[in-house]
Order: sequence, then structure tokens, then C-alpha cells
Amino acid sequence: MNRPQRIFVAGHRGMVGSGICRQLRGRAGIELLTRTRDELDLTDQAAVHEFMQFECPDQVYLAAAKVGGIYANNTYPAEFIRDNLVIETNLIHGAHLAGVQKLLFLGSSCIYPRSAEQPMREEALLTGELEPTNEPYAIAKIAGIKLCESYNRQYGRDYRSVMPTNLYGPNDNFHPENSHVIPALLRRFHEAVETGQEEVVIWGSGTPMREFLHVDDMAAASVHVMELDESTYQAHTQPMLSHINVGTGKDCTIRELAETVAKVTGFTGRLRFDTEKPDGAPRKLLDVSRLSALGWQAGIGLEEGLRDAYQWFLDHQDRFRS
Repeated sequence: MNRPQRIFVAGHRGMVGSGICRQLRGRAGIELLTRTRDELDLTDQAAVHEFMQFECPDQVYLAAAKVGGIYANNTYPAEFIRDNLVIETNLIHGAHLAGVQKLLFLGSSCIYPRSAEQPMREEALLTGELEPTNEPYAIAKIAGIKLCESYNRQYGRDYRSVMPTNLYGPNDNFHPENSHVIPALLRRFHEAVETGQEEVVIWGSGTPMREFLHVDDMAAASVHVMELDESTYQAHTQPMLSHINVGTGKDCTIRELAETVAKVTGFTGRLRFDTEKPDGAPRKLLDVSRLSALGWQAGIGLEEGLRDAYQWFLDHQDRFRS
């Protein structure tokens, strides 16, 4: 009998890692390998290499990372570049030493220049200055792409990279101070309904456009890319431009997002946009034509995805109480 494929998901408790586990769990012929932070410190090179040698996974999904919002990135830039470089170097080199042929590295759309043409194509990488607020994190993610490409070129490995747009969904961070826009709005509107507020204030003019992808779509895309045969993957990428954007190919204004969140949470009061607060970039949208050509498209609409994320928050809100 054939033994099962052993797949290690690094970062399985995070939003994306847990989504990948949901995609893979229960599939025939797959044995999932996971480790908590207490069980395996991914910044400990010796521990990571020992784990890889002992467990001998067939595939690795590298979804582990140190992440945070603008405040955290601005306050701890050294930690964001250092920890992420260490984690990805330990895992990618450790996988190689253990003979792991297939690995998927998960990055971020912040790898692209702040002034990149919209929608942002993979070819925009390294063509301009990065957004200063998260440059250290972005540099680490770019290094992860180049690590994968370098091991492919020198050692014949099949290490791939996917770059998601803004993600949301189960296991997101709903902290009141350092969460991203969708969990922040879901929580704010929920609390407005609970306390009977008649108005919710939203930063900025509401006109900037953003793209949002449900984490279950991201997980499905990750598995799809990992399972492509090598010739198909190589036919749609280049040895030194091998990463693939993952998104919906559609965006909406922050006002439209807020109106949909109000609908999902049952808020019927007024929306007030505080134009004294910054808007950020006017638009951030990924070009997903490469992924589409590889046979995958997002399937979860924004309202459907927001309802799922909100229900998860309702089911787990005790952990986010201040």
C-alpha cells in the first residue's frame, strides 16, 4: 500500500494556516503535520532542522510569519524583518536539507512598490520604492520569494510562492487597536448595535478602493497552486519571477465595504466619514490573470464572506474582550 503524503503546515493556528488545514483535512492519502509554537520554535534553526529530518514531510506550506498592522510595523521594524527572515530561512533551508521537494511560501501584496500601476502585476516586483510603514516586512517577504527561486535554480527544488491580497475570515485578529480594516469594522459595527449607537465613524473619505479575499478562497488557491504539475507551473512563470498573485480581481470603495458590513451586522444608523483622518493609497488591486490562466478563480463573494467572518467573531468574541 502507498503511504500517505505527509504535509507540514507551518503556522497552522493562524488565519491562513488554519484555512489550509481545513482544505487538506479529511482528504484521502494525506497525513497533516502541525506543531504549536511551544512544540516547535520556528526561529530556532537547530530545532527546525531536527524536526524536518525526523518527520521527513513530503510537502511544506510556509504560512507562519510575524504579522501586524501599521502601528506594530512602525514600532517594531527590526523584529518584523528579523523574525520573518529567520523563520523562512530556517524552514526553506531545513526543508531542502531534509530532501523536501515541494514547498509553498505565502507572502503578501505589500511586496509591490507603493506607486505600482493598478492592478498590480507580478512583473511590478522590485520596480520602485516600497511603502515605508511596512518596508521591513515587505523586504522579508521578497527575500522569501528569492530564497525559493534560488533553491529551485541551484538545487532543482520545486518551491513556489503565492502573494495574497487583503485577507479576512475565521481566525482573523479582531483586537480593537491593531486589527485590519474588515475585522475592525465588523467589531465596531457589532458594538454599535449592542450599545444602541446611532452613528459609526469611519476613518478617511470612504473613496479609496481595496480588494478583499476570504481566507478559505486563499487556502483553496494555495492548494491549487501547490498541486499543479511542475511543467504547468513553469509554463506560466519564470525562474526569477515565479510568484503568483492571489485575489478576486475585483475591488470596492471603503464606503461600499462599510455599507456591506452595516448590512451584515444589522446596523441601521448613520455612517460618518472622518476626512481629517488619512485615506492611504487611492487603490490597491492585484492582477490575477496569471492565476486565472492556471485554472483558479475566487468563489466567495464579499457579503457571503463577511457573514461567515462575522459569525466566527460572534462564536469566539470572548477571546477578544478588552
